[in-house]
Amino acid sequence: MLLDTASLYFRAFFGMPDSLRSPDGTPVNAVRGLLDFIARLVSTYEPDKLVCCWDDDWRPAWRVDLIPGYKAHRVVAEVSAGVDVEVTPDPLEVQIPIIKEVLDALNIAIVGAAGYEADDVIGTLSTTARGPVDVVTGDRDLFQLVDDARCVRVLYTARGVGNLEVLTDSVVVGKYGVLPEQYADFAVMRGDTSDGLPGVKGIGDKTAASLLQQYGDLDSIMAAAADPASGLSSGLRGKLHAAVDYLAVAPRVVEVVKDIDLPEVAATLRPLVDTEAAAARELGAKWGLGSAMTRALAALPGHRVGSDLSSGRE
Repeated sequence: MLLDTASLYFRAFFGMPDSLRSPDGTPVNAVRGLLDFIARLVSTYEPDKLVCCWDDDWRPAWRVDLIPGYKAHRVVAEVSAGVDVEVTPDPLEVQIPIIKEVLDALNIAIVGAAGYEADDVIGTLSTTARGPVDVVTGDRDLFQLVDDARCVRVLYTARGVGNLEVLTDSVVVGKYGVLPEQYADFAVMRGDTSDGLPGVKGIGDKTAASLLQQYGDLDSIMAAAADPASGLSSGLRGKLHAAVDYLAVAPRVVEVVKDIDLPEVAATLRPLVDTEAAAARELGAKWGLGSAMTRALAALPGHRVGSDLSSGRE
Protein backbone atom coordinates (compact mmCIF):
# COMPACT_ATOMS: atom_id res chain seq x y z
CA MET A 1 0.00 0.00 0.00
CA LEU A 2 1.43 3.34 -1.14
CA LEU A 3 0.14 6.47 0.57
CA ASP A 4 0.14 9.91 -1.01
CA THR A 5 0.99 11.22 2.44
CA ALA A 6 0.54 14.96 1.95
CA SER A 7 -2.85 14.36 0.35
CA LEU A 8 -3.90 12.48 3.48
CA TYR A 9 -2.50 14.83 6.12
CA PHE A 10 -3.99 17.88 4.36
CA ARG A 11 -7.37 16.10 4.39
CA ALA A 12 -6.88 15.22 8.06
CA PHE A 13 -5.93 18.81 8.94
CA PHE A 14 -9.02 20.30 7.35
CA GLY A 15 -11.32 17.49 8.50
CA MET A 16 -10.36 17.31 12.18
CA PRO A 17 -11.11 20.05 14.75
CA ASP A 18 -8.23 22.45 15.40
CA SER A 19 -9.00 22.19 19.11
CA LEU A 20 -7.02 18.92 19.18
CA ARG A 21 -3.80 19.92 20.92
CA SER A 22 -0.84 18.34 22.66
CA PRO A 23 -0.25 18.99 26.37
CA ASP A 24 2.02 21.92 25.43
CA GLY A 25 -0.62 23.43 23.15
CA THR A 26 0.80 22.30 19.78
CA PRO A 27 -1.96 21.49 17.27
CA VAL A 28 -2.09 17.78 16.45
CA ASN A 29 -5.31 17.41 14.44
CA ALA A 30 -3.43 16.43 11.26
CA VAL A 31 -1.27 13.93 13.17
CA ARG A 32 -4.26 12.29 14.83
CA GLY A 33 -6.29 12.27 11.64
CA LEU A 34 -3.47 10.71 9.63
CA LEU A 35 -2.98 8.01 12.27
CA ASP A 36 -6.70 7.22 12.15
CA PHE A 37 -6.56 7.03 8.35
CA ILE A 38 -3.61 4.65 8.48
CA ALA A 39 -5.24 2.50 11.15
CA ARG A 40 -8.42 2.22 9.11
CA LEU A 41 -6.61 1.46 5.84
CA VAL A 42 -4.31 -1.16 7.36
CA SER A 43 -7.12 -2.84 9.31
CA THR A 44 -9.43 -2.96 6.29
CA TYR A 45 -7.05 -3.89 3.47
CA GLU A 46 -4.34 -5.70 5.47
CA PRO A 47 -1.34 -4.80 3.29
CA ASP A 48 1.88 -6.69 3.90
CA LYS A 49 3.88 -3.57 3.10
CA LEU A 50 3.14 0.11 3.66
CA VAL A 51 5.03 3.17 2.39
CA CYS A 52 4.29 6.80 3.18
CA CYS A 53 5.42 8.49 -0.04
CA TRP A 54 6.75 11.99 0.49
CA ASP A 55 7.02 15.22 -1.50
CA ASP A 56 10.74 15.93 -1.21
CA ASP A 57 10.08 18.49 -3.96
CA TRP A 58 6.42 19.35 -4.38
CA ARG A 59 7.12 21.62 -7.40
CA PRO A 60 10.19 20.24 -9.23
CA ALA A 61 12.19 22.76 -11.24
CA TRP A 62 12.20 20.51 -14.30
CA ARG A 63 8.40 20.58 -14.40
CA VAL A 64 8.32 24.36 -13.84
CA ASP A 65 10.86 24.84 -16.63
CA LEU A 66 8.42 23.14 -18.98
CA ILE A 67 5.29 24.92 -17.69
CA PRO A 68 6.12 27.98 -15.52
CA GLY A 69 2.56 28.11 -14.20
CA TYR A 70 2.77 24.61 -12.77
CA LYS A 71 1.34 24.84 -9.23
CA ALA A 72 2.32 28.54 -9.24
CA HIS A 73 -0.84 29.56 -7.39
CA ARG A 74 0.28 27.45 -4.42
CA VAL A 75 3.60 29.26 -4.00
CA VAL A 76 3.81 31.52 -0.95
CA ALA A 77 7.45 32.53 -1.31
CA GLU A 78 10.71 31.76 -3.06
CA VAL A 79 13.74 31.51 -0.83
CA SER A 80 17.23 32.56 -1.89
CA ALA A 81 18.22 28.97 -2.70
CA GLY A 82 15.52 28.97 -5.38
CA VAL A 83 13.23 26.52 -3.59
CA ASP A 84 9.53 27.31 -3.75
CA VAL A 85 7.61 27.25 -0.48
CA GLU A 86 4.11 25.81 -0.66
CA VAL A 87 1.21 27.58 0.98
CA THR A 88 0.73 25.55 4.16
CA PRO A 89 -1.26 26.80 7.16
CA ASP A 90 1.06 27.43 10.11
CA PRO A 91 -0.87 25.03 12.39
CA LEU A 92 -0.23 22.28 9.82
CA GLU A 93 3.41 23.20 9.16
CA VAL A 94 4.36 22.61 12.79
CA GLN A 95 2.80 19.14 12.66
CA ILE A 96 4.81 17.78 9.75
CA PRO A 97 7.94 16.98 11.84
CA ILE A 98 5.66 15.31 14.40
CA ILE A 99 4.09 13.21 11.64
CA LYS A 100 7.54 11.99 10.59
CA GLU A 101 8.49 11.27 14.21
CA VAL A 102 5.32 9.25 14.79
CA LEU A 103 5.66 7.27 11.56
CA ASP A 104 9.24 6.41 12.48
CA ALA A 105 8.09 5.24 15.91
CA LEU A 106 5.60 2.88 14.23
CA ASN A 107 8.29 1.61 11.83
CA ILE A 108 6.28 2.85 8.85
CA ALA A 109 8.56 3.61 5.92
CA ILE A 110 8.81 7.18 4.59
CA VAL A 111 10.19 7.50 1.06
CA GLY A 112 10.91 10.63 -0.94
CA ALA A 113 13.34 11.54 -3.71
CA ALA A 114 15.22 14.79 -4.31
CA GLY A 115 13.76 16.62 -7.31
CA TYR A 116 10.58 14.56 -7.41
CA GLU A 117 7.05 14.60 -6.05
CA ALA A 118 5.35 11.87 -4.06
CA ASP A 119 3.46 10.99 -7.26
CA ASP A 120 6.75 10.01 -8.88
CA VAL A 121 7.78 7.92 -5.87
CA ILE A 122 4.42 6.18 -6.07
CA GLY A 123 4.81 5.67 -9.82
CA THR A 124 8.24 4.07 -9.37
CA LEU A 125 7.26 1.83 -6.46
CA SER A 126 4.03 0.71 -8.11
CA THR A 127 5.93 -0.19 -11.28
CA THR A 128 8.67 -2.16 -9.53
CA ALA A 129 6.49 -3.87 -6.92
CA ARG A 130 6.04 -7.62 -6.97
CA GLY A 131 2.40 -8.38 -6.28
CA PRO A 132 -0.77 -6.29 -5.85
CA VAL A 133 -0.51 -2.57 -5.12
CA ASP A 134 -3.06 -0.18 -3.64
CA VAL A 135 -2.36 3.54 -4.12
CA VAL A 136 -4.21 5.78 -1.66
CA THR A 137 -4.61 9.34 -2.91
CA GLY A 138 -6.93 12.26 -3.55
CA ASP A 139 -5.01 13.13 -6.76
CA ARG A 140 -6.69 12.10 -10.03
CA ASP A 141 -3.36 12.23 -11.89
CA LEU A 142 -2.48 8.90 -10.30
CA PHE A 143 -5.36 7.23 -12.15
CA GLN A 144 -2.82 6.74 -14.95
CA LEU A 145 -1.17 4.05 -12.79
CA VAL A 146 -4.24 1.82 -12.60
CA ASP A 147 -3.46 -1.52 -14.24
CA ASP A 148 -5.62 -4.60 -13.79
CA ALA A 149 -3.01 -6.83 -15.44
CA ARG A 150 -0.47 -5.87 -12.76
CA CYS A 151 -3.07 -5.68 -9.94
CA VAL A 152 -2.48 -1.96 -9.38
CA ARG A 153 -5.52 -0.01 -8.28
CA VAL A 154 -6.18 3.42 -6.77
CA LEU A 155 -8.16 3.95 -3.57
CA TYR A 156 -9.49 7.46 -4.18
CA THR A 157 -10.22 9.58 -1.12
CA ALA A 158 -12.42 12.30 -2.65
CA ARG A 159 -15.41 11.13 -0.59
CA GLY A 160 -13.33 10.42 2.51
CA VAL A 161 -11.18 7.57 3.75
CA GLY A 162 -14.28 5.89 5.15
CA ASN A 163 -15.92 5.93 1.71
CA LEU A 164 -13.09 5.15 -0.70
CA GLU A 165 -13.70 4.76 -4.41
CA VAL A 166 -11.75 1.79 -5.77
CA LEU A 167 -10.40 2.57 -9.24
CA THR A 168 -9.78 -0.35 -11.60
CA ASP A 169 -9.52 -0.33 -15.40
CA SER A 170 -13.28 -0.61 -15.88
CA VAL A 171 -14.02 2.13 -13.34
CA VAL A 172 -11.65 4.58 -15.07
CA VAL A 173 -13.24 3.77 -18.44
CA GLY A 174 -16.72 4.16 -16.96
CA LYS A 175 -15.94 7.54 -15.39
CA TYR A 176 -13.90 9.13 -18.17
CA GLY A 177 -14.27 7.07 -21.33
CA VAL A 178 -10.52 6.41 -21.55
CA LEU A 179 -8.20 3.63 -20.47
CA PRO A 180 -5.85 4.30 -17.53
CA GLU A 181 -2.87 4.41 -19.91
CA GLN A 182 -4.66 7.19 -21.83
CA TYR A 183 -5.50 9.17 -18.71
CA ALA A 184 -2.37 11.37 -18.76
CA ASP A 185 -3.10 12.50 -22.34
CA PHE A 186 -6.73 13.03 -21.33
CA ALA A 187 -5.64 15.22 -18.40
CA VAL A 188 -3.25 17.20 -20.62
CA MET A 189 -6.03 18.14 -23.03
CA ARG A 190 -8.67 18.75 -20.36
CA GLY A 191 -6.32 20.71 -18.11
CA ASP A 192 -6.29 20.96 -14.33
CA THR A 193 -6.61 24.31 -12.57
CA SER A 194 -5.42 22.80 -9.28
CA ASP A 195 -2.03 22.14 -10.90
CA GLY A 196 -1.93 25.25 -13.08
CA LEU A 197 -2.40 23.29 -16.31
CA PRO A 198 -4.51 25.31 -18.77
CA GLY A 199 -5.44 22.45 -21.06
CA VAL A 200 -6.55 23.03 -24.64
CA LYS A 201 -9.05 25.87 -24.88
CA GLY A 202 -12.38 24.54 -26.03
CA ILE A 203 -11.61 20.89 -25.32
CA GLY A 204 -13.21 19.41 -22.22
CA ASP A 205 -13.68 15.94 -20.83
CA LYS A 206 -16.05 14.62 -23.51
CA THR A 207 -14.08 15.90 -26.48
CA ALA A 208 -10.76 14.75 -25.03
CA ALA A 209 -12.20 11.27 -24.43
CA SER A 210 -13.71 11.15 -27.91
CA LEU A 211 -10.40 12.06 -29.54
CA LEU A 212 -8.54 9.41 -27.56
CA GLN A 213 -11.16 6.80 -28.39
CA GLN A 214 -10.72 7.60 -32.07
CA TYR A 215 -6.95 8.10 -32.31
CA GLY A 216 -5.50 6.29 -29.28
CA ASP A 217 -3.02 8.81 -27.93
CA LEU A 218 -2.00 12.46 -28.09
CA ASP A 219 0.76 11.91 -30.65
CA SER A 220 -1.72 10.35 -33.05
CA ILE A 221 -4.22 13.14 -32.41
CA MET A 222 -1.57 15.76 -33.25
CA ALA A 223 -0.59 13.81 -36.36
CA ALA A 224 -4.23 13.89 -37.46
CA ALA A 225 -4.37 17.63 -36.76
CA ALA A 226 -1.35 18.12 -39.04
CA ASP A 227 -2.76 15.93 -41.81
CA PRO A 228 -5.15 17.80 -44.15
CA ALA A 229 -6.55 14.46 -45.27
CA SER A 230 -7.56 13.31 -41.79
CA GLY A 231 -11.18 13.38 -40.74
CA LEU A 232 -10.54 15.82 -37.91
CA SER A 233 -12.90 18.81 -38.02
CA SER A 234 -11.47 22.23 -38.82
CA GLY A 235 -12.65 23.51 -35.45
CA LEU A 236 -10.76 20.86 -33.48
CA ARG A 237 -7.78 21.22 -35.78
CA GLY A 238 -7.64 24.94 -34.98
CA LYS A 239 -7.93 24.39 -31.22
CA LEU A 240 -5.09 21.87 -31.23
CA HIS A 241 -2.87 24.04 -33.42
CA ALA A 242 -3.44 27.01 -31.09
CA ALA A 243 -2.19 24.90 -28.16
CA VAL A 244 0.73 23.25 -29.96
CA ASP A 245 3.42 24.79 -27.71
CA TYR A 246 1.60 23.69 -24.57
CA LEU A 247 0.97 20.21 -25.96
CA ALA A 248 4.65 19.79 -26.79
CA VAL A 249 5.68 19.96 -23.11
CA ALA A 250 2.60 19.20 -20.98
CA PRO A 251 2.76 15.39 -21.32
CA ARG A 252 6.15 15.32 -19.57
CA VAL A 253 4.70 17.39 -16.73
CA VAL A 254 1.58 15.28 -16.26
CA GLU A 255 3.12 11.85 -16.75
CA VAL A 256 4.18 10.25 -13.49
CA VAL A 257 7.85 9.24 -13.41
CA LYS A 258 8.28 5.49 -13.00
CA ASP A 259 12.04 5.01 -12.91
CA ILE A 260 13.48 7.01 -10.00
CA ASP A 261 16.57 5.46 -8.45
CA LEU A 262 15.20 4.76 -4.97
CA PRO A 263 17.01 3.10 -2.08
CA GLU A 264 15.88 -0.23 -0.73
CA VAL A 265 12.94 0.33 1.60
CA ALA A 266 12.05 -1.68 4.70
CA ALA A 267 8.35 -1.48 3.94
CA THR A 268 7.11 -4.71 5.50
CA LEU A 269 4.72 -4.10 8.35
CA ARG A 270 5.63 -6.00 11.51
CA PRO A 271 4.57 -6.11 15.15
CA LEU A 272 6.48 -3.73 17.37
CA VAL A 273 8.54 -5.36 20.10
CA ASP A 274 7.66 -4.35 23.66
CA THR A 275 10.26 -1.60 23.90
CA GLU A 276 9.18 -0.11 20.54
CA ALA A 277 5.50 -0.23 21.46
CA ALA A 278 6.27 1.42 24.81
CA ALA A 279 8.25 4.16 23.06
CA ALA A 280 5.38 4.74 20.61
CA ARG A 281 2.87 5.00 23.46
CA GLU A 282 5.18 7.42 25.25
CA LEU A 283 5.39 9.53 22.11
CA GLY A 284 1.61 9.41 21.84
CA ALA A 285 1.31 10.70 25.40
CA LYS A 286 3.87 13.45 24.74
CA TRP A 287 1.86 14.78 21.80
CA GLY A 288 -1.60 14.03 23.18
CA LEU A 289 -2.47 11.58 20.41
CA GLY A 290 -4.70 9.50 22.68
CA SER A 291 -6.82 6.84 21.01
CA ALA A 292 -5.38 7.62 17.56
CA MET A 293 -2.03 6.13 18.59
CA THR A 294 -3.81 3.21 20.26
CA ARG A 295 -5.71 2.43 17.06
CA ALA A 296 -2.57 2.73 14.93
CA LEU A 297 -0.70 0.30 17.19
CA ALA A 298 -3.66 -2.10 17.19
CA ALA A 299 -3.74 -2.11 13.38
CA LEU A 300 -0.18 -3.44 13.04
CA PRO A 301 0.30 -7.16 12.29
CA GLY A 302 -0.05 -9.28 15.39
CA HIS A 303 -2.41 -6.76 16.96
CA ARG A 304 -5.28 -6.55 14.48
CA VAL A 305 -8.72 -7.16 15.90
CA GLY A 306 -12.00 -7.20 14.01
CA SER A 307 -10.52 -6.42 10.59
CA ASP A 308 -13.03 -5.97 7.77
CA LEU A 309 -11.67 -8.55 5.34
CA SER A 310 -14.46 -8.06 2.84
CA SER A 311 -12.74 -5.02 1.32
CA GLY A 312 -9.35 -6.66 0.96
CA ARG A 313 -7.82 -8.59 -1.92
CA GLU A 314 -9.21 -12.04 -2.61
